[in-house]
Formats: sequence, C-alpha cells, structure tokens
Amino acid sequence: MNIKGLKKYEKAVFALRSLYKEYGYLRYKMSKFEEYDLYAGNKDFLVSDNVITSTDTNGKDDNKNLEKVFYDENVYRVSKGTRSFKEFTQIGLECIGKIDDYSVFEVLMLAARSLETISADYVLDISHLGIISDIVSSLNVPSAAEKRLIHFIGEKNAHEITSLLEENDVPDNKIKLLKSLITTYGSPEKVLPKLSALMPSGKLSKSAIQLEYIVNALKACGYGKKIRIDFSVVNDMSYYNGIVFKGFINGVSEGVLSGGQYDNLMKKMGRKSAAIGFAVYLDNLERLGEDENEFDVDSVVLYNSDKDIFSLYSAVSQLIKQGDSVNV
Repeated sequence: MNIKGLKKYEKAVFALRSLYKEYGYLRYKMSKFEEYDLYAGNKDFLVSDNVITSTDTNGKDDNKNLEKVFYDENVYRVSKGTRSFKEFTQIGLECIGKIDDYSVFEVLMLAARSLETISADYVLDISHLGIISDIVSSLNVPSAAEKRLIHFIGEKNAHEITSLLEENDVPDNKIKLLKSLITTYGSPEKVLPKLSALMPSGKLSKSAIQLEYIVNALKACGYGKKIRIDFSVVNDMSYYNGIVFKGFINGVSEGVLSGGQYDNLMKKMGRKSAAIGFAVYLDNLERLGEDENEFDVDSVVLYNSDKDIFSLYSAVSQLIKQGDSVNV
C-alpha cells in the first residue's frame, strides 16, 4: 500500500497495528456502546478519556491465563469543552488475566515504542499508585478529603495540599513528605536513589521495589533517556492501581497516550482478572504539522484519446509500484 498520501495519524495506525501483532496481540472489535448499567456504574472512568474491556475475546473471566488484545476504531468520550459526547479515533492495547512483572514491562515498553513510532521527540511519564496510596493512607484523613487530595496531587498544587492537610491536623513532617514526593520529577537516575527517603517507613515499599525493577528493565532496553518518573500521574485510584503512565510528544500540548493497571475496575465489575493497558489518542496527532507536499500527486500521466488502455494502465501501475501517487 502507498501510504505517502495518508495523514500522520493514519500512518501511525498502520505502524502500530504491525507493532502490536509482533508481540502477540490479537485485534479485538469493541462494542461502541455498552449497556447503560455499565456506563452508569463507571461513568467517571468512561468519561475520563479511557476505554475498557471486561472480558477476553472468548467472553470469559480468567485470572489464570493472559489475553493480549489491541483495537483501533472510533470511540466516544466527553469533550472537555462542551461536555457532550464526541467521536474520536483511538488505538490501544490491553493485557487481561494473570498479570506479572513481565506483562507490566511489556505494556510499558510498547507504550514507549508507540510514542517512538509517532515521533522521536517523546517522553513517557511513569508513576506508581501503590506509592501514592501508602503515603496518603499514612495521613489518616477522611475519605472525602483523600479524594480532594488526590486531585491536588495530580495538579501538583502544593498550596492546596498544605491547606487541606493543615485543616485535618496532619503533622508538618508528613505534609513535607507528601510535597517532596510530588515535586520529585525527572530521570530514573535522578529519582530512584531518592525513593527510600520518600517512603513513610524510610525504606522501599513493595510498590517502590516494583517501580524500580520495571524502570531498570526499561533502561536496560534503551529507553532510559525517554522515561521520567512523575508522582503527579495519579489517574483515578478507585479504578487504577499499580503502575500508571502518560506519554507526551513535542509539539502537542496534551498527552497523546495514557494507561495503567486497572485491577480495581475489574473488581468493581465483579471480575477476577487483573488488567493493564493503554490508549493512543490519534485525534491529538492532527495538531502535529502534516507532511507538506509541494504538489498534490507525485506523477501526472497525460495521454492521447487513441492510447491503448492496457499500455496506459501498465505505465500507471509501474509508477505506483515505485511508490508514486499518480493522476491520469
């Protein structure tokens, strides 16, 4: 297929399909509209620019095996500007079932590869909600305050965090610890050595050990310079758990990729399976400059009215085989 005339996001779809298939992900056809009960029970998750699937391709709920699927199609999300549903083009993948550290690593690696496919100038921000949860739980604030606190963490709003925690009589040393966590951002080499000091216990938690292990594996595969650890990446902790991440490309103001492990959502839906995945928001790529062509097509073929049709077709076919677009 000649892809020279395709838009940037259309080219990305072809490349990403091929990438996911190489790692054993099978194409999955999603239903555009789920039953209303599913929407009503999980609308906060569904309108926050995410897509879910709750079963494997056979319709089973299985936590002993691993189902690896990808999709690319139009989905419906609430537009931030109008709060009405809008159709968006999206591609993504999910691992569902028995998730282990390799599964988490592979999804993160493919997230980095996906960004790299679109642009060499990208960054993948990684966080771990287990670390955030450990610190927030140690503050002993009411659940309503916790929800507001998570929101402020996502905004890196140190002023509101301080005010909220002081209102709930949280000791200064714990406030300082949380503020240190959310302002710690940067390369693995910069952040990983500081993890112990950021833990409430003063030593690495299970979540911190997993984050360090996965990030070091990504570094070993050559992605260290493209990774940033950012604990303000929180997503929705009532749905997500474990590692979460967001991808950014230079030239696009909003993130173009978002994902994480969402076992909590599976539990809310009565599922035993664990799950991790991500989505690439292809509509955001339209903000990148398209490849500018000086001409509408590569070649123009002019012919006389008495020209033999087969000879003309053969000439056109030869040009197309060479990669040209042709106007006869």
